[in-house]
Amino acid sequence: MKSIFNHIDFKNIRGDAFGGVTAAIVSLPMALAFGVSSGAGPVAGLYGAVCVGFFASLFGGTPALMSEPTGPMTVVMTAIVTSMIAKNPENGLAMAFTVVMLAGLFQIIFGVFRLGKYITLMPYTVISGFMSGIGLIMIVLQLGPFLGHPSKGGVLGTLRNLPMFLSNIDVPEAILAALTLGILFFMPSKFKRIVPPQLVALIVGTVFALVFFKNADIRTIGVIPMGLPQLNMPVFTVTAFREMLIDGIVLGMLGCIDSLLTSVIADSLTRTHHNSDKELIGQGIGNIVSGLCGGLPGAGATMGTVVNIQAGGRSALSGLTRSAILLVVILWAARLTENIPMAVLAAIALKVGVDIIDWAFLKRAHRVSVKAALIMYAVIALTVFVDLIVAVGVGVFIANILTIQRMSDIHGQDVKAITDADDEILMTDEEKRLLQQGNGRILLFYISGPMIFGVSKAIAREQSAVENFEVLILDLSEVPMLGVTSSLAIENAIKDALDKGRHVFIVGAAGQIKRRLERFGIVQLLPPHHITATRVEALEQAVGLISADSGDIKDVLTPNNLGTTMQPS
Repeated sequence: MKSIFNHIDFKNIRGDAFGGVTAAIVSLPMALAFGVSSGAGPVAGLYGAVCVGFFASLFGGTPALMSEPTGPMTVVMTAIVTSMIAKNPENGLAMAFTVVMLAGLFQIIFGVFRLGKYITLMPYTVISGFMSGIGLIMIVLQLGPFLGHPSKGGVLGTLRNLPMFLSNIDVPEAILAALTLGILFFMPSKFKRIVPPQLVALIVGTVFALVFFKNADIRTIGVIPMGLPQLNMPVFTVTAFREMLIDGIVLGMLGCIDSLLTSVIADSLTRTHHNSDKELIGQGIGNIVSGLCGGLPGAGATMGTVVNIQAGGRSALSGLTRSAILLVVILWAARLTENIPMAVLAAIALKVGVDIIDWAFLKRAHRVSVKAALIMYAVIALTVFVDLIVAVGVGVFIANILTIQRMSDIHGQDVKAITDADDEILMTDEEKRLLQQGNGRILLFYISGPMIFGVSKAIAREQSAVENFEVLILDLSEVPMLGVTSSLAIENAIKDALDKGRHVFIVGAAGQIKRRLERFGIVQLLPPHHITATRVEALEQAVGLISADSGDIKDVLTPNNLGTTMQPS
């Protein structure tokens, strides 16, 4: 049972119950706002909060995590709904919910194959960039409803229509939106600890509209059907299948990142440790059920999770309690929400967009690193104006290339070509004596640290810097990892030395390093006694190969006589 279900602690019933109730109060206005914002309707937001919240809590791997529709997931879902309805007006919404099911399926696959620990292994500049980009998208999409107009054509469509929105402001709706935004921004902190500002804004905005604008034509949520939802079976079309598959992967990946980042926050607050792979499976099950019920996709929500923990929630029982309360609202109290103005929900969603933007990093990114700042700005621009998956892909690629370059530069400093007993590396007195006897004709190639592929340039650079040597000693005793490209660089260095009639020794190659060299056929290029365990052994043989009188090399090895070994005269 413990391996299947999330942690439920019946010893903390009071704390979990209070945490669940508090989180439900926070979730209600957010679910309605996200449902309206997505284009799927307010009830889709409620179903998403119930389904994802319940099953992610039941089968997930983070006890205190609250899962529901989130800002980033809603932004992507909005684009999916718009695209699917444009391509297939009759079945577009059902196809969008099918994408939600696909996202859940991919999340389960990620969890089953234990990919949870890799999901969030991306540079913070990229995470910050696409989160800030998503926040900007959410803000832009709410500008129309904020001013009393329906959203049109996504981000670019809204920006094109913005002059029209501004010249034709619906004053009552704009006042309601501004009032809501004012409450969210300026509500005193001491009151925020007692009641969520989103709920206060929702109630005050609705009451204000009913009292002061009862004769105005204000758009409201309208009637929400009460009762259990009708199941939405998966709907595909041949022409849209590829797009749906890609959208499902994007939505699933975003949900994984969103959830696991929130799980880390929950761990820090509760001093526990979540199970990433199990959490992904729970999130996937929740999203599949949500899609079947016509709900929005969801993920771990930071605000709901923090509120739950602060109220005393510690186990999955709090998440189950929250979902049960929201289900009661859908079944018996949905009509209480029908007079909520759309402008109020637009203001709530706009505030979420403002909160998603990583203001703290935006303010100091250029001071921390110009390159990091440029990556972040590029990811923001691509997220807003191109596509989320393109933004993440390009950002990760550039950030990793820069990281690899930096790592290569650092490890390249550990590649040293030494011809005399200087202080470049730590050597014993015996090693120094033997190297001095070489009179500069022994090149000791000292390599340390992981040999990633970027270090191959350092190997070639150091080798070309020293030409007048007769014996090459490659010391790999301090190398814990040897990459493919670096192995080829070592092979080229050895072959180049052999082609010039020089002797080559390899020192300290053992275990995995030696097996890698054997698989490449590098060890086979040399006589067995030229593969030594210590530098002293190699240096003693090297000195013996050099004539102190004439400087001639005895026992010259070339590719044509590699199998023979001659003794020095």
